[in-house]
Amino acid sequence: MPSNAPLKPLVAADEAARAENVSQTTTLYGGRKASLPLHIAVVGCGLGGLAAAHALAKAGHRITILEDAPAIGEVGAGIQVSPNLSKLLIRWGLGEALEKIAVMPEGIEFRRWQSGEKLGYAAWGNQFAKEYGAPYYHIHRADFHRLLYDLTIALKDQVTLRLKSHVSSIDPETPACKLSSGETVKCDLIIGADGVKSTIREAVVGHADSPVPTGDAAYRAIVPSDKLLAHPELVELVENPRMVGWLGPGRHIMTYCIRAKKEFNMVLLHPDDGSVESWQAEGSADKMRGDFEGWDPKLQKILSFVPSTLRWKLMDRKPLDTWVHPSGKVALLGDACHPMLPYRAQGAAMAVEDGAVLGNLFSRLSHPSQITPLLYAYETLRLPRTAKVQASSRLNQYIFHLEDGPEQVKRDQEMRQAMHGEEGVNNPNQWADKRKTVELMGYDADKAVDEWWAERGEKEIGKLADSGAEATRRWLQQAEARL
Repeated sequence: MPSNAPLKPLVAADEAARAENVSQTTTLYGGRKASLPLHIAVVGCGLGGLAAAHALAKAGHRITILEDAPAIGEVGAGIQVSPNLSKLLIRWGLGEALEKIAVMPEGIEFRRWQSGEKLGYAAWGNQFAKEYGAPYYHIHRADFHRLLYDLTIALKDQVTLRLKSHVSSIDPETPACKLSSGETVKCDLIIGADGVKSTIREAVVGHADSPVPTGDAAYRAIVPSDKLLAHPELVELVENPRMVGWLGPGRHIMTYCIRAKKEFNMVLLHPDDGSVESWQAEGSADKMRGDFEGWDPKLQKILSFVPSTLRWKLMDRKPLDTWVHPSGKVALLGDACHPMLPYRAQGAAMAVEDGAVLGNLFSRLSHPSQITPLLYAYETLRLPRTAKVQASSRLNQYIFHLEDGPEQVKRDQEMRQAMHGEEGVNNPNQWADKRKTVELMGYDADKAVDEWWAERGEKEIGKLADSGAEATRRWLQQAEARL
């Protein structure tokens, strides 16, 4: 697809996806707020940027969000909200809204590409929610973005959103963001949440950082669930909601219900043949159907309902050595530092976890000398976890796309064994691996910070506050002068 491929229009959020008055009723960090409030520039108003802005504002800081786009919106696509993410959203006051608009899948199921034969399964549902402290949800991306937007922008005294504010470069020492308009936005701290094509990332690493093609591209499509309900052989995909994936040579398809089961979301991974790295590039529905010719007849029926599709090239980036600029005044977040391939469905979760960890850490700020150490604490808490999840996602690309043959037969046999109750350690169905599931979905970002602070932070960073009130007063005067 040429680089000037048409872009799909942004999709409106569901009317039930509203959370305007939620932030004022929630208390985070046990009511603790930073005694040294900062002015923080968050570059990017995606899911990660909004999460960071919300968490840092609740920690007592003043936030300016700098967003390139002229309007706020999202593409038409589903997104997965695993328990490690949903527990944060519920803590932030979004539990009721999620129950209204999201779908709680009963499990994840894998099928063979031609016949639809069931290969593997892992149960989720209510039991999963009890075990990991929060539900697994499927949600429309536009609805999720709207909830985080409402949550954050409602903090009017602390959060300012500036649209059409493209950050062309930064001065990491001042620090300051330089806009393409010529304006300079000074601040105390810069958080780069500007996505996979991050300008801030290049400033942090000190050079151009080119992505690596994975060899895959993806179609995304949404079908009204009514169309499936009109065909008896497809009814179970809606009435018994779960994530269902079909695995085939060099390709796979993942499907699930969103918007209270009113819509059926599809993600179709296939060998790349010239797509672009964009969430909004429109693809050909006929080409999509051709790419999956000969697959399960049920899939063929569903694909016949698709009028249009989004298509994007999947690029990968290796984990960085550091997320923090040497100045100690700039840090990265979300896709800017750890872009996630979709094979593990953790991109949004990792970005929001990043924001939650930043907010919790910076709720403890009481002295200027703590700013840089807190950024490195953030890196210490987050970089190893996100690198591990990136590796897990890459592993699924290999597992899902095995060519038919001995390795595929072995994969299918091992998936079936886990489905029938055998120990799932290192199973090719990573969701059936209890150890991996506990590590990934049992994680609580706030608990991780609290434990780290008790073990190391109080001794290493908390004591820096003893430098004295006079030093803090001078720093505040200098910060006011910069503004």
